[in-house]
Amino acid sequence: MSSIRIRPVGVVKALEESEISRIEIFEKYEPALLGIEGFSHLLILYWMHKLPKGERDLLRVHPKGRPDLPLVGVFASRSRARPNPIGLTLVELVERSGRELVVKGLDALDGTPVIDIKPYVPHSDRASGVRVPSWARRLSAGRR
Repeated sequence: MSSIRIRPVGVVKALEESEISRIEIFEKYEPALLGIEGFSHLLILYWMHKLPKGERDLLRVHPKGRPDLPLVGVFASRSRARPNPIGLTLVELVERSGRELVVKGLDALDGTPVIDIKPYVPHSDRASGVRVPSWARRLSAGRR
């Protein structure tokens, strides 16, 4: 298979001690933002550029680094350890100002390259009949 080239469309400007981050979209991609302010939530895909090389080689992990949870493949976890360090976060769009998006809930570091943005559309992004392992349900219950 040939190689894949991914070009960032912007960069994260994380604010310290805050759930609020800014995403600065590169000038070339500003036209792609047309209409985005009509959505309350966005899916942000980003390149975890500071992930150590060794973590890209891991194929099995304990979710959340917790040894009390079963060892699973990285594709069965939300671990940052992945062959391709692509992060995905659902965020709330607080405001758009020109090429800047102010978002809430982004779990990316300052300087993180943003590789794509997609609007969250409830009728197509929601699943019914969802099944998750018992250990994953325990993680969700602990977040309340």
